[in-house]
Amino acid sequence: MALQVTIYRRKSPPPDLPGTDLFHSSGLFRLYASTPGYSPLLAVARGEGGAVAGKLLGVVRRSVRLTPPAFIRRCEVYGTGEYFCPADEREPVFAELLSALTTEAARRSFLIEFRNLDDAKFGYRLFRHQGYFPVNWLRVRNSLHGTLPPEKRFSASRLRQIRKGLQNGAEVRETHDPAEIQAFARMLHRVYSFKVRRHFPSLRFFRELEHWLTEGERSRIFIVTYRGRIIGGSVCVYSGSTAYLWFSGGMRKTYLRQYPGILAVWHALVDARQRGYRHLEYMDVGLPFHRHGYREFVLRFGGRQTSTRRWFRLRWGWLNRLLSWLHD
Repeated sequence: MALQVTIYRRKSPPPDLPGTDLFHSSGLFRLYASTPGYSPLLAVARGEGGAVAGKLLGVVRRSVRLTPPAFIRRCEVYGTGEYFCPADEREPVFAELLSALTTEAARRSFLIEFRNLDDAKFGYRLFRHQGYFPVNWLRVRNSLHGTLPPEKRFSASRLRQIRKGLQNGAEVRETHDPAEIQAFARMLHRVYSFKVRRHFPSLRFFRELEHWLTEGERSRIFIVTYRGRIIGGSVCVYSGSTAYLWFSGGMRKTYLRQYPGILAVWHALVDARQRGYRHLEYMDVGLPFHRHGYREFVLRFGGRQTSTRRWFRLRWGWLNRLLSWLHD
């Protein structure tokens, strides 16, 4: 199948495209393009007659670290794309998309990372051919289908904390109010500033999220309040039958008795089940060989931990070859 691949950038946005995968959608592209510090790249493969055969969305952003190099630009891709061709033709389409996106992203970023892979085996040979190396990772998700409510899988201590938080005056609800969204974003930024490993976007990201995704029922923002003040909250996005918890946090030290971070995750789980989603997945739970506080936190909500991998590629050839050899 002869393919033509087009790369869309911030200044040349894509037209409306087919598909239901949020992480490779025009809506997410426009959200990134509207957020300072983000530069989206969307590779679209078209076959004969201009029909879309597949698409692959990545976003280049600045990463701040405490260790040298302190500032790097990295390209992140969630999943391996969305396809509109028979299953046996997907890998050739992915090969073209991967090659085009890698060439473009390598000019703009020091690191390219593919994460949240639904099938860890898909494209293994193609990733290797393009110079990527795999790193074992973990993912955690809650099952929401079946007759049991999510709370039946919670630990006893987690149930007790939820009950006490509500009894002590905390309330949880969805918000669409621009002033509340900005207050929530500022609160969450303060929480994330103490978590060096977690990236936090510009505050404008959350306003644009409401504009580009919430209006299409692709995202929701939940806030935890106490006496009229926002003390916690969470952000969920939705794709297919899965809800994804992208951000969550709370002022747990100041409002210890209200358990705002716990209530934020709990409400996201309950709401996702009520809306018919089969799973809720936590977006980033850390390396498999390192004790990770956030992973330990979400596992107490009854989530299941499974192994997966991420693919990485560095601009420096010698370092990329060394890490490829170490992870061979």
